[in-house]
Amino acid sequence: MSATLPRIAENWALFLDVDGTLLDIAARPDGARVPAGLREALTTLSQRLDGALALVSGRTIASVDRLFKPLLLPAAGQHGAELRRSAQAQVQRVACNVDFEPFRAPLEHFASAWPGILIEWKGQSLAVHCREAPGSRGELGVLLADLAGKADGIVVMDSRSGFDLRPTVVSKGSAVEWFLGEPPFRGRIPVFAGDDITDEGGFAAALRHHGIAIRVGGDGKSLAQLRVAQPVEFRAWLSQSAGAPETRASGDAR
Repeated sequence: MSATLPRIAENWALFLDVDGTLLDIAARPDGARVPAGLREALTTLSQRLDGALALVSGRTIASVDRLFKPLLLPAAGQHGAELRRSAQAQVQRVACNVDFEPFRAPLEHFASAWPGILIEWKGQSLAVHCREAPGSRGELGVLLADLAGKADGIVVMDSRSGFDLRPTVVSKGSAVEWFLGEPPFRGRIPVFAGDDITDEGGFAAALRHHGIAIRVGGDGKSLAQLRVAQPVEFRAWLSQSAGAPETRASGDAR
């Protein structure tokens, strides 16, 4: 068992970010890989928690499902703009009333001058990845701030891979709050694990409900009280808690 993290209790509700927390960071989203044994560990833990384990991601729920198939779990996608209470439930989409279309032409023009920029149009959110064009970050941040300043209800979030844009009415924190009002999460101690600035809202929501916040990696300021150095350590903690073999990184995700 990790010397840093406590043993998972049966009255917890686990909220887990995906990229950078469960999975090693990949240069591009489609390069992420689920290590052998992780699906089994998550399945076991979900059963022990009576289903109170959710994946909370900036990805769409459809993208999360493709990654972890055939495993389906409760999930929040697009920073809380999409919500699914259980594997059997329909995906609910929060009414956000935002329009990213005015961003399209300026961003595509910008990307044409910076090979390596990747733009993800997700519907209710937007991600611009600049990991493969690191020199673009400063100029890209200025452009996105300008575009968001002319739009209604959109916030720009700096992230490890670039920038995420989401509706102001949702966040990973709002997703946690929604789950905590629904069975089987209701009445449990929330535990949120994430790796990025975009996860701070989830940390805040867990702490508001006297829960636990776990930061994976990073050495900057965070609301999280507990930290582990990297995803492989976090996966080892999950696997040990589930009584499964340690999960290891595989493929080209790094």
